[in-house]
Amino acid sequence: MSWKSILFCLLVSVELMAQSPNDHLCQGAYFPEYRGAELLRELKPESLNYWQVRRQQVANQICKGMQLEQLPPAPASKPVIHSKKIMDGYTVENVFFESLPGLYVSGNLYRPTATRNSYAGVLCPHGHDGALEGRFRDQTQIRCAMLARMGAVVFAWDMIGYGDAKQLEHKHPKALQLQTINSIRALDFLLSLPGVDPERIGITGESGGGTQTFLLAALDDRIKVSAPTVMVSSHFFGGCVCESGMPIHKAAQYQTCNAEIAALAAPRPMLLISDGADWTSHTPEVEFPFIRQIYGLYGQSTLVENVHLPNEKHDYGPVKRKALYPFLAKHLNLDLSIIKDASGNIDESRCKLLSKEELSVFNPTYPLPANAIKGDWK
Repeated sequence: MSWKSILFCLLVSVELMAQSPNDHLCQGAYFPEYRGAELLRELKPESLNYWQVRRQQVANQICKGMQLEQLPPAPASKPVIHSKKIMDGYTVENVFFESLPGLYVSGNLYRPTATRNSYAGVLCPHGHDGALEGRFRDQTQIRCAMLARMGAVVFAWDMIGYGDAKQLEHKHPKALQLQTINSIRALDFLLSLPGVDPERIGITGESGGGTQTFLLAALDDRIKVSAPTVMVSSHFFGGCVCESGMPIHKAAQYQTCNAEIAALAAPRPMLLISDGADWTSHTPEVEFPFIRQIYGLYGQSTLVENVHLPNEKHDYGPVKRKALYPFLAKHLNLDLSIIKDASGNIDESRCKLLSKEELSVFNPTYPLPANAIKGDWK
């Protein structure tokens, strides 16, 4: 089947999906909090063998619900990397590449200036914001710059409809599927870069970026370390179509939640960062013990951690970032000392914020390619 035929079938399925209500969607605060906690008690695995069977069932339903049981082949075109900016201990470049024919991923690549024998790689998906700025926001830029200064090659990319990724509107009916494909392609890109160590690959994002984090870690074992931030919940399923707009959580005789999906990363190291102002307010008593118990089935309960910040809000602010850096340093062999001041405190002041214009991927010199899809798929 040609790619034109595949894309036509995709468009037709979107139309059918729009015409038929789907009672298997679990969106937003789908459960009251007590029911989310009850579900985790019901889902508690009896043994490692039981969990391994259940783990495959959950992974299969995610792929089936996304209509992604077979990943489309990657386009043959090569990534474009341009506009290198030399900063204090790191560089920033602008990147775009095809995810599907005519659909482009846009983002920024942060690399250490210091030469090393090999580099860890970290993916940094961003969350939602009202201005659709995403990777341009301070919290994303600083996180990426700090990790690059520590010795990681870091890639931050746009959710569809954000930043430079304006080919499709963000609330596309297949946003969840498309963003998962983009996450896989972002990982492919990161692993293609010179010196990136495939055994030291991490991912961390907040909110909707947290959803992308635990989904990719669940589906792709090339992710070795994950840190989903202010997102993992047993009762909240994501409030956007890019998180819960396709039936990945529920089917006939089947129910899961994001806490169980996050647990599919076991026994690879994972940090849950939670706060007191959103649906992660009870992570220490509800979601974390459930996930830690699954890690315990592998004899690796110490490889999952929870940093709970009851006085913090829903973001990836400095307190959360300062919880992240030591965790990734430990598990990805990064240099934590390089980001500390003379008193031993983590210091983010050497990271310079760049303007949207400096970080933008497409411009007169590097225009959106001629084959790019124009407008939303209807």
